[in-house]
Amino acid sequence: MQLSIVIPCYNMEHYLPECLDSLLHQNLDASDFEMIIVNDESKDDTLRIANRYADKHDNIVVLDKKNAGVGAARNSGLDIAKGKYIYFLDPDDYLAENTLPTLLALMADNNLDILTFKSKSVVQERYPFSEDIDRPIENLDIKDGIAYIASRKHKNEIWWYVINRGFMRATGIRFIEGKWMEDAILTSELFCEAQRMAHVSLDVHRYRILPTSAMRNKSPEHYNKVIYDNANAAHVYDGLIKNIPKDHPHAEGCIKRLKTRQQSFVFFLMVRLMKSDISVKKIPEMLEGFEKIDAYPLKKFLGEDYKGAGYSFLVYIFNHKPLMNPFIKMFRTFYTFVR
Repeated sequence: MQLSIVIPCYNMEHYLPECLDSLLHQNLDASDFEMIIVNDESKDDTLRIANRYADKHDNIVVLDKKNAGVGAARNSGLDIAKGKYIYFLDPDDYLAENTLPTLLALMADNNLDILTFKSKSVVQERYPFSEDIDRPIENLDIKDGIAYIASRKHKNEIWWYVINRGFMRATGIRFIEGKWMEDAILTSELFCEAQRMAHVSLDVHRYRILPTSAMRNKSPEHYNKVIYDNANAAHVYDGLIKNIPKDHPHAEGCIKRLKTRQQSFVFFLMVRLMKSDISVKKIPEMLEGFEKIDAYPLKKFLGEDYKGAGYSFLVYIFNHKPLMNPFIKMFRTFYTFVR
């Protein structure tokens, strides 16, 4: 079997059919790939829809699990996957038709650990077809993951690349469970271990922007958890950065980019903190922890990947402790008034 596609689901009845239909329109024989739908104790019709598809298609497997979060759901799918390659797709997203055969051929022909590709953000309008999947493929620029990170900004998310499953199993890397930012951590960990990876500028993935998505959940409990899970990601990155071989020719560039990513967790944590109900009295303790791992002050955040007046203004505020607390208090007063 060539490919396993793992789809973690929680209350996705409105979007799962389009996701699965897009995978069934890939010009692949059913024996060449499997879809593993992991139902994370959905409260709507997600499980019924998944089972309906599985009844019709022998290459669809449904796992019905107790709710444990997206990281655990993805790990469950990974554990039973059989394909040479593995791909993690969110159920509210989908793929352009007939794109997977090209990706699989590139993986096989070039003996790749990881292949990254392009994604298009969508709201309501559908984009079922790729803009360029039929064009001739340029020679891939194959490099190891450290050189890859050094040479280009990469996304945190898991859905913009295909992975050689044997490579992933050999690393022992899995999704953290019970915390957000699980794919941001795994992505950089995997990339740093890859010996052969490449990017192909082909239009493949559709990222659906939903106001109800987990990362846009504004409930205080969830919002505060995301803040603390961003803090956890910053600390995990400290170990990742320290493990980059210093004698690698692209070590400096890779570390610089990982430092930027690490400090982005702190920056966006602070932005969320402005809108949260977490006491400003807890901020100094947080910052002290970030100072110990060189994730604060935010001296390595601004640059090629994050730039602009808005970023610069907030970084100035966040980097000056006497300004931070009064600014956050003032912002919260204004934010409460206009909501």
